[in-house]
Amino acid sequence: MPEVQSSSRAPRHRARSVAVHAVLIAGSVVMLGPFLWELVTALKPFSETTQLPPTLLPHHWQLSNFTTVFRSLPFGRMFLNTVLMTVGRTVCQVAFSAMAGYAFARMRFRGSAVLFALFLSVLMVPGLVFLIPQYLIIEQLGWLNTLQGLIVPMMCSAFGTFMMRQFFMSLPTDIEEAARLDGANPWQVFWRVVLPLARPGLLALTILTVLSSWNDLMYPLIVNTDPQKMTLSAGLASLQGEHFTDYSVLMAGSLMATAPMIVIFVLLQRHFIQSIAFSGGK
Repeated sequence: MPEVQSSSRAPRHRARSVAVHAVLIAGSVVMLGPFLWELVTALKPFSETTQLPPTLLPHHWQLSNFTTVFRSLPFGRMFLNTVLMTVGRTVCQVAFSAMAGYAFARMRFRGSAVLFALFLSVLMVPGLVFLIPQYLIIEQLGWLNTLQGLIVPMMCSAFGTFMMRQFFMSLPTDIEEAARLDGANPWQVFWRVVLPLARPGLLALTILTVLSSWNDLMYPLIVNTDPQKMTLSAGLASLQGEHFTDYSVLMAGSLMATAPMIVIFVLLQRHFIQSIAFSGGK
């Protein structure tokens, strides 16, 4: 009898496995479709990018679109601006979020609950609401078309503070109490005991911050209008003309701007998945 049940379950298990793999393959095609279309368009001449019906593969393969990007934009300078902005924002956000998250998680002081509620309220407001006030402040400080204008307003993150607070609250307090009994002050407990234990949370926040900073478009597009001070996302947006857009050059530039993130994703794929699972699970 058990052999009969086992033989009847095998086809159902196989059919379920085939259905799951079919859904996963369909999802992969949907996810990779835009990237493949971007790659194919970057290799087409302009006449084929506007052709109807569109061609699946280029009739005339054209690599010169990539060199045209360098003639149209100061691509190297924009790449350097993007790297500096991403590194500056990431270092500051991770450091300040870790310190603020630890304070909210472990330290009890008057008004801490109200202050944390104010932090959470920032997450409920769309980021576009802050664009005009931020622009006016940066203009008054004379930081338009500067690197500090891109970094300083984004040095702190309410989401990062919330995320690190949740991580610190999940850590046991025994080790911290033992360190205090040994005479460690609050800073020593944080720096030497808690922070090494928080490495997974810090790595997750670092990955999420790098992605959001590299892909940030609206704020850099408004604050820095000098091509020599622009980031890659803002520079590529400037390739879109009011009456004419060379989509093959635009896709070639987008492909080159995306390449560093693809390389980082391939190298740190396991950490990317863990960071997304961690941020979602918390």
